[in-house]
Amino acid sequence: MSSKLYVGNISYDMSEDDLLKIFSEAGEVSSVKIIRKMNSGFSRGFAFIEMRSEASAMLAIQKFDGKDLDGRVIRVSDATPKIIKQSTVS
Repeated sequence: MSSKLYVGNISYDMSEDDLLKIFSEAGEVSSVKIIRKMNSGFSRGFAFIEMRSEASAMLAIQKFDGKDLDGRVIRVSDATPKIIKQSTVS
């Protein structure tokens, strides 16, 4: 487990400051980045949040995954990329 979290299904009106305030309830937040569309700058509905410690990240998952936030049920999970085994074709 890392201290970096994926937060999905956030409201398009949610700001990075809003997420910082909310996730600070689980511990110290190092960074918040809402992913935005390149052309318009509008939110794509998900963000990455880095917590100061793994313990804070785990608490944030327990506390916020499945929580209703601004009328949307958010998903919070570890943002560590999954390793996919590739099969070799002969």
